[in-house]
Amino acid sequence: MKSLQKQAIFGNEVLVRFDLFKSLFLTLPFQRVKHTGTILPFFATHCQKGVEEKLPPEDIIDSFFGQYEQYVQEDDRIDFLFRIVQYIERQVVLFDAVEDSSFKALGKTDDTEGLDALFKSVQNNPELKKQIAKKLKDFSVRLVLTAHPTQFYPGPVLGIINDLIESLKADDIQNIHLLLQQLGKTPFLNKEKPTPVDEAASLAWYLENVFYKVASEIHLRVDAELDEADKSGKQLIELGFWPGGDRDGNPNVTWESTRKVASLLRTILFRCYYRDFRVVRRRITFQGVQEPLQRLQEIFYENSFNPKEDSADLTEEILTNLHAAREVIVEQHSGLFVDLVDDLIHKVNTFGCYFTTLDMRQDSSVLRATFDHLTEKYPSETGITGTDYQDSEEAKQAAITFTEGELDLEAAPDSLIEDTVNVIRLVKDIQRSGSERAAQRFIISNCQKASDILGLVQLFLWQGWTKEALHMDFVPLFETVDDLSHAAEVMQTLYTHPWYSEHLRSRGNKQTIMLGFSDSTKDGGYLMANWSIYKAKIELTAIAREHEVDLVFFDGRGGPPARGGGKTQRFYASMGREIENKHIQLTIQGQTISSQYGSLDTARYNIEQLMHAGIISELKQREGDTLTEQQKRVIDQLAQESHQKFLNLRHDPLFLKYLEALSPLKMLSSINISSRPVKRNSDRELRLEDLRAISFVTSWSQLKQNIPGFYGVGTALKWAEDNNLWSTVKNLYETSGMFSTIIDNCMMSMTKSNFDITSYVQHDEKFGEFWKGLYEEYSRTREYVLKLTGSEYLMQNYPVDRLSILEREKIILPLLTIQHYAIRMLNGGNISDEKKTVYEKLIARTVYGVVNAGRNLA
Repeated sequence: MKSLQKQAIFGNEVLVRFDLFKSLFLTLPFQRVKHTGTILPFFATHCQKGVEEKLPPEDIIDSFFGQYEQYVQEDDRIDFLFRIVQYIERQVVLFDAVEDSSFKALGKTDDTEGLDALFKSVQNNPELKKQIAKKLKDFSVRLVLTAHPTQFYPGPVLGIINDLIESLKADDIQNIHLLLQQLGKTPFLNKEKPTPVDEAASLAWYLENVFYKVASEIHLRVDAELDEADKSGKQLIELGFWPGGDRDGNPNVTWESTRKVASLLRTILFRCYYRDFRVVRRRITFQGVQEPLQRLQEIFYENSFNPKEDSADLTEEILTNLHAAREVIVEQHSGLFVDLVDDLIHKVNTFGCYFTTLDMRQDSSVLRATFDHLTEKYPSETGITGTDYQDSEEAKQAAITFTEGELDLEAAPDSLIEDTVNVIRLVKDIQRSGSERAAQRFIISNCQKASDILGLVQLFLWQGWTKEALHMDFVPLFETVDDLSHAAEVMQTLYTHPWYSEHLRSRGNKQTIMLGFSDSTKDGGYLMANWSIYKAKIELTAIAREHEVDLVFFDGRGGPPARGGGKTQRFYASMGREIENKHIQLTIQGQTISSQYGSLDTARYNIEQLMHAGIISELKQREGDTLTEQQKRVIDQLAQESHQKFLNLRHDPLFLKYLEALSPLKMLSSINISSRPVKRNSDRELRLEDLRAISFVTSWSQLKQNIPGFYGVGTALKWAEDNNLWSTVKNLYETSGMFSTIIDNCMMSMTKSNFDITSYVQHDEKFGEFWKGLYEEYSRTREYVLKLTGSEYLMQNYPVDRLSILEREKIILPLLTIQHYAIRMLNGGNISDEKKTVYEKLIARTVYGVVNAGRNLA
């Protein structure tokens, strides 16, 4: 009954309203848009019928144009297809806005537990209230915004979307009409590839318009609800930022761009402060506060509009003046408008002079090369002569004696080495202008040994940092299945290392470890990736507790289930006693940023969901969330079976050839959506290990096959049934939040799949059997997950999410038909270079719309 009620509400609030407002598109100021708008429903229906009949895309397109005599010429046909794409891009925006405007009416999503329920439960339970207040004293949620090539909406479009949401809430038809016209005239695309600074400016829109307001609101609400909560400046919600700092595999990120981004973040923050302060100044016109307010006016204005390169951290001075003004207001003016000052004090406590922590990240191979270069050039200063330390891990660790110095770098053989040295120096300047919180973490990608961490520490000490003032956290990132299996061994070495353990104590004995999901999926498949990370967390937690280290897991999750997204909050709510979960840290990637944190309502809800998950995972833990040894063995066996199935697929010689020939993979590098290359080592032939996980997952999602999100799961479940373990797996799904979330997210991936679109491939001489193998595993997985969950159809337990996905898939079906048609035209050859360029552009345009519609698709 509840499910039917939710579906009815979604139908009335979203689907019906979407159909109504679509009629306004007929007046959008596109080229010949009225004709396009009139004919689009016929085109969409034609595509749907053709796909259901499993026709090749060229047959679908050609038969459609055969009905219209004005589309005889190829140029006219292509022009029409571009206009269809343009139209659907904006339909996707309208659907996003309608759905988001109905957010509260829908009862949020299918997961309704949040802070509301938590606060309600403590109203008559003082003991639980004390427990939660105690938990919050050592708890935080950190959201790290990353610059990944799936965040397509530019700032002006995001602004329109948010205004459109508010107008839809108010049913302001006139303004909706105007905003849709503005949308029609506003470009969706970048003419040139964005720089890292451009990407930072784009994502800063969310900092300024969403997180700045929401983080403060949630802090204030928690303080009000739990009067025993710590109010001494403790941050419950922290923000992290990768654009401009994440240089792993992106040669376009340099120390100069890092400096510009740090300055940009500081300037934008002060402009937020200045806007709030103007409201304070307008209301607080009393005697006795002129001096502190005048000083604040000077600070906020100068740092907003005349920023200096050598800016200092002014947090304490700002707070001193705010508290001085507050004291006068309370004592002499009955606290009139003191809430405005309190709000600004809270924001300054939260964001300081830095707004968000700018993380640095680089691959371990680059850091090793930098270490080798400096020891070769400065043997006497470093105390390391020769290359004997490269013979073994033990020799490398012994060679690192943590000497201090300030080694110059002249004529570095590699720009990446030069950048590494310069950014290490730059971090000290960033900390000077924004405090330690402005840049306090250096993440080592592809971390494989303890010496990767120790070597980076030594690089800092060779660039003017001292051991006594090394205000940095060094964060290993374990990504591949093999690296995850050795992670505990690496950390055991570090915790027992005399110098490193001393450094940890100086940092509050807190160690952050990042676990990457995307590369794990590409490396080992969906089930093995999930299990490898979970198993690594158990092992890493045990070692940290043994050495009394406060362990923080930083999860590289985001986007679709294939990259660790999906029902993320359910993972955190289901961490058993064996996994440290005092702090929740995760990356927010691609369309997940705009879909889950693009408006005040959605951001507030999703942050509160994560906070709720972290709190209840300890206070209200379910018995089944801590796995028994037998359950671990069964999941491990399932993961092994799934892994082998995925490896067999990966090792098929047609694997990459299939993806290159049928998906837009080759075109992704030419799309102006990111400063980051599609693959590492871009100067050589494509290899799977070089292909970025996001490009890998995006390509499968454009094919509507979503292989990284389910492949191997069906084989593993069938193995369990064949070996009399079905009852155990059934019990796991019913009792383990972790396992049920893995299965439910798998079903989400499958719901976003549609093998009918590519079913014509089964008749292809080269790829026919390969396609049949993929579809066979899809069918097997579908059969077994439905059996496991007791469902009649995929995502039956998530009716709102399912309806949203199905409607989005319906909207973009014409885009996918056009995309596959254009790819087939390119692969067919016999076209001019001019036409080749046109078809490549057409493919690129469809990629935008498909990813935007999927929200967490790429």
